[in-house]
Amino acid sequence: MASDVKRYFVELSYLGTHYHGWQRQPNKISVQETVENAFSTVLRNTITVFGCGRTDTGVHASQYFCHFDIDKELPNHLLQTINRLLPKDIAIKQFILQDDLSRHARFQACRRTYEYHITFQKNPFVLHNTWKYGFVLKPDFLLMQKAALLIAKYHDFTPFCKTGHSAQSMICQIYESTWVFDEEKQTATYKISANRFLRGMVRLIVGALIQVGIKKMSLGELEFALDNQSFLKQGLSVPAEGLTLTEVRYPWDS
Repeated sequence: MASDVKRYFVELSYLGTHYHGWQRQPNKISVQETVENAFSTVLRNTITVFGCGRTDTGVHASQYFCHFDIDKELPNHLLQTINRLLPKDIAIKQFILQDDLSRHARFQACRRTYEYHITFQKNPFVLHNTWKYGFVLKPDFLLMQKAALLIAKYHDFTPFCKTGHSAQSMICQIYESTWVFDEEKQTATYKISANRFLRGMVRLIVGALIQVGIKKMSLGELEFALDNQSFLKQGLSVPAEGLTLTEVRYPWDS
């Protein structure tokens, strides 16, 4: 790589409602393509960005990182110029010049955090990143919390990976798995942090925790599936609209 090449990390956020995920896809609008087109237009150069991970269709990110290389320093006004060009559901927060060209937004991310937001009542003011709970039975929050804490004890998440995946390993290190419930507002938020996630993993986990909460699945059945890496008979993948990537960490973060 030429010595005059500079690597920039880009911190951004987006609502994924109108996008087919982060990654560029043929004949579909993605966040990556939208960002690349804006950068290429403003910088008058073909820019390819490398994201910190894939998000599925409809999934959001309040913190996301990508990186790109360029042979010049970015002007101070670039942030404002690109944000004016981007649609209102994508926002660039900052450009971070890296002092090490080997730093990679995806391969060196060491911790990712997702949140899944649920509301149990109809509310026209609920944000786009919240799923309106659609079951008649209201879940038992205590059971859901017990199930969430159980998740954190395991490393092999074979039961929580979508079919057709390309993952070489099912092992994930879970750092946090917990619910926060607000009885007054009738909302629930599931938070999970790990070094990596499998395809569809978070939505399948949330679905299982809800199934435990409405007693369609027992804690014992969940534990058996995790112990034996067997698929859940009462498996449920919740809608993408409630899922948000909220934090990405790197080894060099202070």
